[in-house]
This record gives sequence, C-alpha cells and structure tokens, in this order.
Amino acid sequence: MDTARFEKIRNMAAGSAREVHGIGTLKEKTVHAVFKDYYAPQPDMVEIPVNGYVADIFTGEEIIEIQTGNFNKMRSRLDCFLPNYPVTIVYPIPEIKYLCWMDEDTGECSKPRKSTVKGSVYRAFYELYKIKPYLSHPNLRLCFPFMEVEEYRLLNGWSRDKKRGSSRYDRFPRALLGEFRINKLDDYMQLIPDGLPEPFTAQEFGRAVKERKETAAKVLHILNYLHIVEQCGKKGRAYVYRAAEIDLKV
Repeated sequence: MDTARFEKIRNMAAGSAREVHGIGTLKEKTVHAVFKDYYAPQPDMVEIPVNGYVADIFTGEEIIEIQTGNFNKMRSRLDCFLPNYPVTIVYPIPEIKYLCWMDEDTGECSKPRKSTVKGSVYRAFYELYKIKPYLSHPNLRLCFPFMEVEEYRLLNGWSRDKKRGSSRYDRFPRALLGEFRINKLDDYMQLIPDGLPEPFTAQEFGRAVKERKETAAKVLHILNYLHIVEQCGKKGRAYVYRAAEIDLKV
C-alpha cells in the first residue's frame, strides 16, 4: 500500500475536477477513476480492449477491474476474462465517511459531517453474492481497499429535509486506510475471528465481528458455499457452523 502515491493521484483528481468545471463534473465516477489510476502499474495499461470488452487495467498478464457496485454486471466479463487471465476485482469500501449535502439548483454544498456508519469487508458480501459461482475460480482474486471518503448527496429526497430517499451524486476519496485481499480460497479463513467458540450461529458470528445478524448470515452462506465453514446442526431454530476440516490449498 503506497499512501503517498494514492494522495498524489487523489489530489490530481480533485484539482482537475474543481479547476475546470467544479464539483458538478464528478458525476459518480471519482472513486472509480482514482483507484483505476492507483492500481494501474503504468498509465498506458488502462482502458484496454480484451476479447470484446474494455478492461479497466490490463498488464498483458493480468486484468484488474475496479467495481464500485452492482456486481451483476461483472458476470459476463468474468465469463470472458477468467478462462484466460488472472482477474482482480477491486471493491473500495468507505470505512470512514463524511456526508456533504448539495442543493440541486444552486450547487451549494454543506460542510462535511462525519457519518456514524462505518464500513467493513463483511458488508461487501451483499455484492459478492451476485457472483457467488465465480468465487472459487482459481483465477479470481479480490481486493478491498478501505478509504476515508466524502460522499456528496443531492437534496432531492421525499422527506421534509429532502434527505431521506436522496440520490448519491458522487464520492471523493480523502485517504487510503488499508487493504484486505483474498488471493486464494483459504484467505477467506481470515474472516472468522480468533477465539470464536465452535459451533456458532449467525447471531454469534455477527456479534463477534460487530455486524448485524442479516449481514453475518449472508457471509456464512457464502463461506458455507465455498466449504470454508460447514453447517453442523441447529441450536433451536438457528443453524450452527464450524470451520470446515478440508484441504483449502487451491
């Protein structure tokens, strides 16, 4: 992780957007653009045609795709790329978020206010579920960079203060805080916290990782599908799990 390089790229993105046309030019692409430039080994490796698709980054040996949401759109690309190349999906996670509210008519922005919501890698599993059949492919890798981010939202919601039901306009990275990588199947074991008694329910898992039961259940569903954990009975009406005793060296 090169925080100095990330900051340089972030500052260039900020300067070009604001000097030329202002915040109104960002249009929900800033996070994608910044991370694409950051993860590209060379500037001439971005936006490269590969087998009928345009890869975000193609090194000649590896493809890197920056995905900020809607993993449903990834499936056809993975069908095309995975048989021939290692593919890394980069999914930035807003670990710390500041909210800025924009007036649609004037373009005026409020001062950033820190959100109480803190992002985590476990919430990425709502998107990973959409590509579940691909997660065990030996050519697929996942990278989750954690960022501090400013999120710009339009005051166009249905509530009196126009915030509920509002549209997200753009997100702008402030800082790169860390990374979580999954390069092979047994890397998923990192998601099971040390000291978690076995067997455990989704509620107990969620408590251990400080996530809601619904999020924990989604994570365990995928880990069970990948044979990282296995169901081993029930506690009342709840399924219980334990770490799977299989060879994960794929």
